[in-house]
Amino acid sequence: MNQTLLYLLCSLLLVGAAAGLAFYGPYHEVGIASWYGPGFDGNLTANGEIYDMNGVSAAHKTLPFGTLVRVVEFDTRRSIVVRINDRGPFVEGRIIDLSKGAAAQLGIVDKGITKVGLRIVRWP
Repeated sequence: MNQTLLYLLCSLLLVGAAAGLAFYGPYHEVGIASWYGPGFDGNLTANGEIYDMNGVSAAHKTLPFGTLVRVVEFDTRRSIVVRINDRGPFVEGRIIDLSKGAAAQLGIVDKGITKVGLRIVRWP
């Protein structure tokens, strides 16, 4: 009886872990990043936080709030980890909107937009 119960519990744990991987599995996205700041600084983000344009955060259309994402700039290979706390970008063809602080660390403030790759560091 105890072995059957142990087997059942282990099976349930494995099924639960597999279901979690199906939902929060490996994630990779390639596309155009932009940054935003002036005009939004001090306003509320989509998750209710006060936006700090000099901080390190980002907006994404679908990733859950609190997700940590590594953003890799294609030309220089510089990277930064940002936390998703807003929704956007709302410009066709763009996949992520970085805070000005994050864009500065990537060295893209003057360029405005750049090609990047995204990888999940940690799901919320």
